[in-house]
Amino acid sequence: MLVLFETAAGYAIFKILDESKLQEVDSLWKEFETPEKANKIVKLKHFEKFQDTTEALAAATAMVEGKIGKSLKKVLKKVVAKEAHEQLAISDAKLGGVIKDKLSLSCVHSPAVAELMRGIRNQMEGLITGLPPRELSAMSLGLAHSLSRYKLKFSPDKVDTMIVQAISLLDDLDKELNNYIMRCREWYGWHFPELGKIVTDNLAYCKSVRKIGDRTNVATTDLSEILPEEVEAEVKLAAEISMGTEVSEQDIDNIMHLCDQVIEITEYRVQLYDYLKNRMTAIAPNLTVIVGELVGARLISHAGSLLNLAKHPASTVQILGAEKALFRALKTRKDTPKYGLIYHASLVGQTTAKNKGKISRMLAAKASLATRYDALGEDTTSEMGVENRVKLEARLRHLEEKGIRKISGSGKMMARADKYQHKSDVKMYDPSADSTIPSTSKKRKFEEIEEEAEEPVTPAVKAKKIKKDVVTKEAEVETTEATETPKKKKKKKDKKGEAPEEPVEEEQEAVAETEEPTKKKKKKKKLKEDEDE
Repeated sequence: MLVLFETAAGYAIFKILDESKLQEVDSLWKEFETPEKANKIVKLKHFEKFQDTTEALAAATAMVEGKIGKSLKKVLKKVVAKEAHEQLAISDAKLGGVIKDKLSLSCVHSPAVAELMRGIRNQMEGLITGLPPRELSAMSLGLAHSLSRYKLKFSPDKVDTMIVQAISLLDDLDKELNNYIMRCREWYGWHFPELGKIVTDNLAYCKSVRKIGDRTNVATTDLSEILPEEVEAEVKLAAEISMGTEVSEQDIDNIMHLCDQVIEITEYRVQLYDYLKNRMTAIAPNLTVIVGELVGARLISHAGSLLNLAKHPASTVQILGAEKALFRALKTRKDTPKYGLIYHASLVGQTTAKNKGKISRMLAAKASLATRYDALGEDTTSEMGVENRVKLEARLRHLEEKGIRKISGSGKMMARADKYQHKSDVKMYDPSADSTIPSTSKKRKFEEIEEEAEEPVTPAVKAKKIKKDVVTKEAEVETTEATETPKKKKKKKDKKGEAPEEPVEEEQEAVAETEEPTKKKKKKKKLKEDEDE
């Protein structure tokens, strides 16, 4: 049996001298305790050395992906094909299947073979002759770095430093453009102020100023390439009746130089945005699909690199850019922010204010997955990002439409909704509410209140039962006069809107006071009748 063993320096083919030892898997490691014991088990048959690190990297990557490299194919044809009846022990079952299909060699992969490979690796310096340990360690280190770069896709096309610089430059250009355009509008506004109100687009404004120059040239200038016909006619009409001041030719020349700068910077900004878009599609296609080019580039710039962004959890991605608000909220013990840079993504902008927090949380989770896939994955397609984008849009529609689903049960069946009934009342317009003149005069209202007050009102509760059945007319008149005064006061209170309920005790006292004078009158009458008799 032959053994294929790969090192950082090259391919080694060993021949197993005692195959019976492979049956004792648990005690096989004892046979490789010393180089002398190892040489009794295996013997080096052929060693194919790599020419340089590039060849070693190509061989290593091919072996990792389960493919046959050029150097491996050459070794197998030269050495192993001569002894086709021998079995080939390999460390990777997938690679063994490929070798069997292409070269028709029988390959073996088992726990005993894995233990054998481990023993050979421990005693590699003693088994492989003519290879200095220092050279082997240097080649191992170089191959390890090269293989790590390959696995993490650190190729020139995947350098995210360019994205960080491009998005920073784009933000700087926007600030400078705003300052330049504001200065240009203010400067030329002294000469032709009406043009700034008519032409709102900044680039069209600068191009128009560049072509017009002095406002007296508007009538003879053709602006059809820059402005629509209606706007051009309005500009020519405004130039005839303009209220602007006269300026010298030197002033116009300086304004035109400023307009040239604005036009050049605007054109360069468009070119830079296209470059950034292409770089983002190449480096982070899935992140670009989910959050867009600008937001994705700002997230990468804020984190420092795509790999650093991939290390962040979704909760951190959600609030990247809102660190000040987060620490202020933690310090003052208030609510923490729900979103940072991710707020400018199109999916968050589409939602209502109520659902922005939910969508930003879901978007951050999907963006975090997409970033890890872009940074550490082997594929460079954007299929994962498209699938997650579709899921997020479906969830967004569900939140906006307020879909009702059963909380318990299978969750798939829609909840039954009652039949819709229009319950709103139709309100008619009341024209009398428009009039501010009262329908009745205050004097008439006061007379009505006095008439109501003159009507006698019997007390609700009687304090004592009157023994005498017959009461004279004079007593009745006095009682009515005594009761009229509190009633009038009560009506006036009602008119003001204050109607306190009088307790029962007060009513009883009032009745008792009215009964006392009636008894005195009766006694006086009786005394007079006795004297007359």
